[in-house]
Amino acid sequence: MAVGLAAAGVFLPLLPTTPFLLIAAACFAKSSDRFYNALLSHRIFGPMIRDYREKGGIAARTKAVSISLLWLTISLSAFLAVSSWPLRGLLFLVATLVTAHILSFKTVE
Repeated sequence: MAVGLAAAGVFLPLLPTTPFLLIAAACFAKSSDRFYNALLSHRIFGPMIRDYREKGGIAARTKAVSISLLWLTISLSAFLAVSSWPLRGLLFLVATLVTAHILSFKTVE
């Protein structure tokens, strides 16, 4: 379930990918070596998990892509799907807070 939520988080701006991947990795580490190794060797998710677990941070490219997609989808939602200015403001506030959260993680090479 955590892997599915992480995969959805790649496309949905307010659903965080990395925490769900870390939850899945922790669960698989205790329950299934096969699934744990498969997750760590995944071409997209594996490097994110390894960077966080081994280096304690997130790669600069991952941060840039995450923040870019966040602002793109929030902006499209705010101007194409929401007509209320207070709701638009709320969307941009959430995007700002999520951006600050992403930037608060250590950047790794």
